[in-house]
Amino acid sequence: MVLAELGGSISRALQQMSNATVIDEKVLNDCLNDITRALLQSDVQFKLVRDMQTNIKHIVNLDDLAAGHNKRRIIQQAVFNELCKILDPGKPSFTPKKGKTSVVMFVGLQGSGKTTTCTKYAYYHQKKGWKPALVCADTFRAGAFDQLKQNATKAKIPFYGSYMESDPVKIAVEGVERFKEENCDLIIVDTSGRHKQETALFEEMRQVSEATKPDLVIFVMDSSIGQAAFDQAQAFKQSVAVGAVIVTKMDGHAKGGGALSAVAATKSPVIFIGTGEHMDEFEVFDVKPFVSRLLGMGDWSGFMDKIQEVVPMDQQPELLQKLSEGNFTLRIMYEQFQKILKMGPISQVFSMLPGFGAELMPKGQLDSSNPKLMNESRIMRIARGAGRQIREVMEMMEEYKRLAKIWSKMKGLKIPKKGEMSALSRNMNAQHMSKVLPPQMLKQIGGMGGLQNLMKQMGSAKDMMGMGGLFGGGGD
Repeated sequence: MVLAELGGSISRALQQMSNATVIDEKVLNDCLNDITRALLQSDVQFKLVRDMQTNIKHIVNLDDLAAGHNKRRIIQQAVFNELCKILDPGKPSFTPKKGKTSVVMFVGLQGSGKTTTCTKYAYYHQKKGWKPALVCADTFRAGAFDQLKQNATKAKIPFYGSYMESDPVKIAVEGVERFKEENCDLIIVDTSGRHKQETALFEEMRQVSEATKPDLVIFVMDSSIGQAAFDQAQAFKQSVAVGAVIVTKMDGHAKGGGALSAVAATKSPVIFIGTGEHMDEFEVFDVKPFVSRLLGMGDWSGFMDKIQEVVPMDQQPELLQKLSEGNFTLRIMYEQFQKILKMGPISQVFSMLPGFGAELMPKGQLDSSNPKLMNESRIMRIARGAGRQIREVMEMMEEYKRLAKIWSKMKGLKIPKKGEMSALSRNMNAQHMSKVLPPQMLKQIGGMGGLQNLMKQMGSAKDMMGMGGLFGGGGD
């Protein structure tokens, strides 16, 4: 997962600081230097990193802290807040309203996944009751209209474009007018991908914007863009009124720090992230849960919401019961795999749980030291019987081993009574959390007292879901 390496590096730096006997200036500087190095290696812009380090040092003045203050927690909270600040420009983007026509224009670099993202954005809103439509104003890239038409047809979303007309401004205006007449309430205009050095294409983008007068311009950015992110994003912002960012390909292994830089350059919030190639692999972006998951601190509320989305109400207690027992068999994998996969990639789902940073997920190499489960001859028989290669059976067992390790860490999860899951997710507080979390997770948080203090610090129980992985320990 993109940014997993960054999250793991920051988590380790904070953990090393927490393990120190005394928190002094040297320990603080070592921690901040490690975090700075991790951010720079992940392609976050230098100025952003330098400003973050300065801000944390200003907030955490060890000489001014009175006796009894928990220095570890103050430092950790400062790191969390500064990361949130980078990703949160402090102003929301325009939000379309169902039943009222809105025009949304997509812009971005060539190869950023813009056309696919347009369809994902339309599909997401269609499922929630909007009447979206797609307009292909990309006349520069060969096959752009074919791609949009194919995506739109598959998702059953109306579309407009032309094989004959070469003027993208004319196509955009005609498409927007047609779908306004058809009472579509979300008209999405796809434009040509471009580079900041392509002056003509930037002028074309500006003309399309002037002609269609979009309510929102969304900048689509590939998470692997690297150090060029800030300058490229800024160039788009200077040409059109970028009001939001969508980061694509978050399921890969890119460094991903450019995503943080793009937000700073456009001063616009990230509203969605693309987490895979499929139409529904598209998530609403929420800053605090994202940073919490990035640092291995989890997002318990998000995890509960995921379960409610994909598991029927009458089956939720059964799934949670199996989780709480911590015993994972091949039959359970067979029965539950499809339900869990609907929540999203396994690493993404389990990163919502405290202590499950994506970098820390078990890689799952097949361990031949357990012959009771599966020996070589049995693997060969299964492969022959299923008409599969031995390698495929081995890969299945590898995945089982990996998931079994993850599943075992859920042992002790308390099960909400039938019908109480929605209320639990909405009204989570320290008392609820202490009853639901497995004992080892609660211990990481510092017990009931630590959990209450954390929620009080943030002022919101939801913001603190699962943030205990890093915040245990007493004062210095």
